[in-house]
Amino acid sequence: MSDVNLADGNQARGAAAVEYFVRPRSVAIIGLSSKPGSAGMNALSNLTGNGYAGEIHLVGRSGGEVDGRKVLTEIDDLPEGVNLAIFALPVVGVKDAMEACVRRKVNAVVIFASGFAEVGERARQDEIARIARDGGIALLGPNCLGYTNIIDGFQAGFVSSTKIPRMVVGRDPGTAILSQSGGLMSHVRLGLELRDLPVSYTISTGNEAGLGLPDFVDFFVADIATKLIVVYVEEVRDPQGFMQAAARARAAGKPVMMMHPGRTAAAGDAVSSHTGALAGDHALMRTLVEHAGIVFCDNVDELVDTAEVLARYPDPLPYGPGILTFSGAFCAIALDFCDEIGLPVPPLSAEGEKLMRAALPGFATPRNPLDLTTQPVWQPELMQMGCSALLDDPKIGSLLISIPLGTPSAAVTYLKFVLAAAKGSKKPLIFSVLGDRSPLPQDFVDMARENRVILSRSADRSLRALLQLYKHGLALERANKTVPAKAVAKLPALGMGAQPEWLGKQVLAAAGVAIPSGDLARSADEAVAIAVRIGFPVAMKAQAARLAHKTEAGGVLLNIANETAVRDAWAKLHDNVKSYDNSIALDGVLVEVMSKRGLEMVVGAKRDPNWGPVIVAGIGGVLIEAIGDVRLMPPDLSEEAVEAELLKLKTAKLLKGFRGSPAVDLKAIAKAAVAVGHLMRTNPGIIEIDVNPLVAYAEGEGVSALDALIVMKE
Repeated sequence: MSDVNLADGNQARGAAAVEYFVRPRSVAIIGLSSKPGSAGMNALSNLTGNGYAGEIHLVGRSGGEVDGRKVLTEIDDLPEGVNLAIFALPVVGVKDAMEACVRRKVNAVVIFASGFAEVGERARQDEIARIARDGGIALLGPNCLGYTNIIDGFQAGFVSSTKIPRMVVGRDPGTAILSQSGGLMSHVRLGLELRDLPVSYTISTGNEAGLGLPDFVDFFVADIATKLIVVYVEEVRDPQGFMQAAARARAAGKPVMMMHPGRTAAAGDAVSSHTGALAGDHALMRTLVEHAGIVFCDNVDELVDTAEVLARYPDPLPYGPGILTFSGAFCAIALDFCDEIGLPVPPLSAEGEKLMRAALPGFATPRNPLDLTTQPVWQPELMQMGCSALLDDPKIGSLLISIPLGTPSAAVTYLKFVLAAAKGSKKPLIFSVLGDRSPLPQDFVDMARENRVILSRSADRSLRALLQLYKHGLALERANKTVPAKAVAKLPALGMGAQPEWLGKQVLAAAGVAIPSGDLARSADEAVAIAVRIGFPVAMKAQAARLAHKTEAGGVLLNIANETAVRDAWAKLHDNVKSYDNSIALDGVLVEVMSKRGLEMVVGAKRDPNWGPVIVAGIGGVLIEAIGDVRLMPPDLSEEAVEAELLKLKTAKLLKGFRGSPAVDLKAIAKAAVAVGHLMRTNPGIIEIDVNPLVAYAEGEGVSALDALIVMKE
């Protein structure tokens, strides 16, 4: 069922390599014991019990025969070019077996055994990986719990012997599951199959010493039976490869979903910036993953619920849901819940409002959520009208129906009208039946299944799934609003580690970010000359790479009004720093014009060594530690897209003008964030940038970077 061709060659990586595992023409089980229930016998039973028609070769120390098949005692007695070797071996036998498979030109090996990197034996795993790589062998594992090709009925597993019900290709979209947890993989598979969604493949990736997530995602992109890819992962070992493969899946119209536990904040050190703390490892990963078109779920229920919706509706819109009910109380409850989780509920269009006002009783108010009252009991056709009013609204992205069903005949009637309204619509539709675990009429269930209607018993869970679709729609839209990397010319030479403020500001100025007028003085006379040139009053700041906390050290003096005060400040700054830490040698003193007041923002960036850079922008100054109101963004967004992100801040009202304050220059803030993105993308030596505060002035008056920290690789 895949477009991958084995004739592509003996490749140790990529989609062609995956083909050897899921559709091998010949299999060798190495380490066979004839003991019932052993790993080798279970692996054999999984082949024969599911009608595997290819060649089967057995290798075991005891020799003899099993089920009429000769058991070889040496791997070197195998024919050359066996597609797949299944290692039913303990860890101590893996190295010799891998070397023998290289001699016999085996195409692929799956290793079930544990005892490698997952228990700290990294060197042992690296050696096995090297042997496989040098020998041109595609490797899955070690510590692999097995995998299943449900389309063709091929299973490589050692825990038990299982008969696989084959997937019917073409009727429903197939979902492939990649997981670093066998238990969770089974849970997701059962959850989808019980919702009448077939699973095409389940793959335990193990330690990924050879094949990893990118290889399998690329295989599923080419596989015509797979329409959705679900990933559970505790460590993404090749982040860049994974995101690139996910982007290819997105381009092919195949959504990729992901769950990754471990929401932890990155620890800080003496020179860490606010940016570093706010862009924690998990948050950084999530930002870049979602930008790559991957749907990121926080829990298992959300993963399964969203997978069901995405499998049916792979092209979500960047709009909130329409909600239809028979209960005014549910309208209020739904609005509260949507506000709590951050899911916007769009207003009903004027056309929809006019249509429903004419149809509903006079006491009803047509809006979204749409309460049809109890009138459908007598006028069930209102279901079609209400659903159509919401589905036809171009600013509504999905539809949730949450009603009690009433009698079995009423339930079927309601559903018929819903189906009539949804005919031809590509918007996600969920029928969430009130009544908790009360039994559903069988005719209703059968009709829903026949027409592939998504049924739910929890409106809360359904709304969370629709939130994921809304966010995914936004991410897909945002991914189209990117800019190419632009190198910054005439950057100053930078050393290792944290850079002094004056040098960081030179970098920002070269990138096009406005900084206050001023310069670095290396003597009191120079400080006076600079102050006279730029005009009083001035600010004076002690400068040294090791002086990460200038204010704490008494290294900042403001509103210095004349030449005498400049000389006094020069002496005081040096005395303060000497008292704070006598070992710090100053580069000099930064003399700058005093800036006028404005809204203090923060713009920065952090580079993860594996995932790459992410941009941070939000409310800065002293409030940054109190409220942490920032947006994390990929570094390639356009100014337009950055502006849209800034307007999602909790404190976005401050940007638009608040209590008499003017609206700030949002475009200038966005331009500064994009400039920081260019710096990060074109200068891999920069690991962190923190501009706090970036003062934003009134609309059209720009911004000014009052402080800057740049951290370079050590």
